Parts: sequence; C-alpha cells; structure tokens
Amino acid sequence: MAVQLPTMEQMREIAEQCGITLSDEELAEYRENFKGNIEAYNIVDRMPDYLPQVKYPRTPGYRPEGEENKYNAWYVKSVIKGASGGKLAGKTVAVKDNVMVAGVPMMNGSATMEGYVPDVDATIITRLLDAGAEIRGKAHCESFCLSGGSHTNSTGNVHNPRKMGYSAGGSSSGSAALVAAGEVDLAVGGDQGGSIRMPAAYCGIYGMKPTHGLVPYTGIMPIEIYIDHTGPMTANVKDNAAMLEVMAGSDGMDPRQYDVKTHPYADMLDGGVSGMKIAVVKEGFGHANSEKDVDEKVSTAAETLRKMGAQVEEVSIPLHAEAGAVWLPIGVEGLTQTMMWGDGYGNSRQDMYVTSLMDFHHRWRDRANELAPTVKYLTMLGTYMREYYGLRYYGKAVNISRKVRAAYDKVLGEADLLLMPTVPMKATKLPGPDVSPTEYFTRAYEMLANTSPFDYTHHPAMAIPCGLGDGLPISMMLVGKHYDEPTIYRAAYAFEQAGDWTRM
Repeated sequence: MAVQLPTMEQMREIAEQCGITLSDEELAEYRENFKGNIEAYNIVDRMPDYLPQVKYPRTPGYRPEGEENKYNAWYVKSVIKGASGGKLAGKTVAVKDNVMVAGVPMMNGSATMEGYVPDVDATIITRLLDAGAEIRGKAHCESFCLSGGSHTNSTGNVHNPRKMGYSAGGSSSGSAALVAAGEVDLAVGGDQGGSIRMPAAYCGIYGMKPTHGLVPYTGIMPIEIYIDHTGPMTANVKDNAAMLEVMAGSDGMDPRQYDVKTHPYADMLDGGVSGMKIAVVKEGFGHANSEKDVDEKVSTAAETLRKMGAQVEEVSIPLHAEAGAVWLPIGVEGLTQTMMWGDGYGNSRQDMYVTSLMDFHHRWRDRANELAPTVKYLTMLGTYMREYYGLRYYGKAVNISRKVRAAYDKVLGEADLLLMPTVPMKATKLPGPDVSPTEYFTRAYEMLANTSPFDYTHHPAMAIPCGLGDGLPISMMLVGKHYDEPTIYRAAYAFEQAGDWTRM
C-alpha cells in the first residue's frame, strides 16, 4: 500500500487541522520537501513484516447456529490440535475473540471488524498448543470488549447457561458461558476493568486476572496498555493454575512485561489456609447496588476460611470507595487514543504491531454508526476530554493510581490476601431490544466497582464461586501481592475442596 504525495488541497487541510497558516507558495515548498520523506515510508512499505511463524494447521471454521450455539457464545468453531503431549494434553479451549488466531476470523464483538482474518497467532495461542491443548474455536466477546454485561455483541446477546435470558457478564462473555456450560474445559479471557472476573462471577466459574504483564498480551487487540491483562477461565482451580503456568512468562515483545516472576502454579495448590492472614475489605461490601444475599454469601465464605484455620479480620481501605473513579480517565482516554483513534495499537511503545488488524480497524471511521452504543459512548467521552481538556486527567489518574496501589500494599504488608465480593450483584436480566441508552449503559457498567481498581494497581485477583441466590452464582474475589498468584490459588483450592459451592 504505497504512500502517495499529498495534493495541494490535502496540504491545506493538514495545515488547517494543525492550526498552521501558510501561503500557497509556502505550502507548495513544504509539499516539495515531503517527497524524500514519503519515499522513506515507501521503503518501509516494501520491506517484509516480521511476524512469528504459525506452527499448527487449522481451517477458518464455521459459524455454529441453533442448538449448536444455544447461548450465542461461539463466534467460530475451528478445531486446532496442539502437540501430542504436554501439561494441557486432552484439554479443550475456547479463545476470546479479541485474541488473534491465524487463519480464523476475528470480529472482537463488532460489526465493523467482521471479515477480518488475522495472519498471526498470539503468543498465548502458541503456548497453549505447545502444551497439548486443543482449541475448539473463538468465543464471542462484547463489542471491542467494552462492557461488563453480555448484550453488546453485534450478533446479539450472550446468555448465561445457568439461567437463559440473564447476562453472562462481560466482556469475556462467551468464554465464561462455554466453560460454565461444560462445552470446553478452559477459556482464554481478557481483563481491563474486570472482564475475566465479572463473567466468571455471573456464570459461576473460576477466573484469574494475573499480575499485570505476567502473561504476554502480544497478538491480542489492546484496549489500553496500562490495564491490559489476559488470563485463564476454568471450571476448577487445578485447571486454572495449570493454564496460567503454560501462559505465563516473558515473550520478549510485550512492553507490559517487566521483572516477570513465574511459578509452577499447579504444583503449589496444597497446604491449606491454616495460619494464612486474610483481610476482608469493608469498602468492598454495602455498595448502593449491592444485593444482600451477595454480601451475606461472601461473608459466609470468609467465615468458612476462618473455620479452616485462616486468620480473617475486617479492614478498612477508604481509598477503595473512590478507586473506581480513578480507573475512568485511564480506561476511557486510553481506549480512545489506543484502540479507536490509534487503530488498535496507538504508538510510542515497543510491541508486535499487527498491521493487518490496524489497516482493517482503521475503517471504523467510515462505519461509526454501526458501533455498539457502549463504544460510541466511550469514544465520544474520551474524545471530548482530549479535545477540551487535553491529557491532564489521564496523567493525574496514573499518578493517583500509585497512591491507591500503596493503600492496598499497606494492608497486604500485614495480610496474605484481600477478600471482597467480586461483583456487588448476581447476573441481571438481559436488556430488551428497545431499551433506553441509560439502561443499556447501566447494564454494561454497574458491576465494576470492586474489580476495576486492580487492573491499574496491577495486583492479581481471582473470582471464586461461593454460593447461589435465586439459582444464580455468587462470587468472592481474592486479591494478592504482585506475582503471588500461588497464595491465591492455595486459598481458592482449599475453599473449593471444602464443599460444593452450589450448596453453600
């Protein structure tokens, strides 16, 4: 795709956009000087794009319909067989549809991306296949992953397998639904505001958001580098730990990765919680939209851990009550600059840029009316802030994020884990087709208060099912020190062994 020298009219438009006044003679001279620089771009254009080789054969697959896709959780079914043996041999995997799988369609929940086929495998895809897993296809996710509800995918709602007509949570909606329905053993999720943990909570499965950078994000469509995470979603703790063990570790391309510390997670589950110090965060309970049975079941789960030998004490972290507000400028302005105006990547960082995705996604500007209301809303909000206030609030929020992180670290200096509800409520009814924008947005963002802070403080956090209310799952969240996933897993495994969570 050769770069063309701009016309004089284009030169005038560019100058006006930059707020620069030049005469026609000056513009012509500027244009003449562009020639050598344009040729440099074309030298780059003629060079090969250095991307990793695809190791395992696959087909594009097909779109399942009817009873084969009862919950609208699948986007594409395509079997990709991995190595003949390994830590995940015999395990089946669904891949969230913001993760690149070469040769298999990817739409990231949006009509504007439909038709895109990646030419590269994400690092984690190669690692899962190398470990013997078998990929069964791509799971639907929310439109550009910008919803905690499961009603924004352009193909329609993703339903909760535990109660049709109810939200599966988001944005890793299809991943959670397919694991909960028993259609796959494992699923890849992504988490920028809670998008692994929220659907795990709604569907009653285990979802781990690892420490920021522990798992490489290479080959996954970013939202915002400061809060991008990917991790495992499973039906039990042992599978979750084994999956993380395979996915974790530096790949030499992801700038989110620094001082990465990995562990043999699946070999560190035993030991119980006796003597473990668990801090129940007071501000994680009693939100304006908290449901009584959610708070009560999570409190009962904490008491169960106490009876198992843990030292469980309530603590107050006042900043947690405002921590969700700090997420907003980072998440909204970051996604606007990186994912939308930045064609999925933005710039100014070392990364593996998948230019085929950037070229395809650039076209959203011509199809903006097809974007989901959530994407329109957040893109407009982020653009408004950038145009009228610059980037000061993004920068200030990042500065404040270190203060919030320190508040959690202070408690974690004395305790092994923090405990609170993953989300304040159980799965809600899916909104109807004629719902107002306000209700549409409410169903998308009402559940983020406890999950979103740990995306920018970068602590590992896991959703663990701990009971039912009206037939819908209730989930507690355990939060650990950076790179201390083993302690979370040890407590989660002990709790899992304590009894059937559906009867608690």
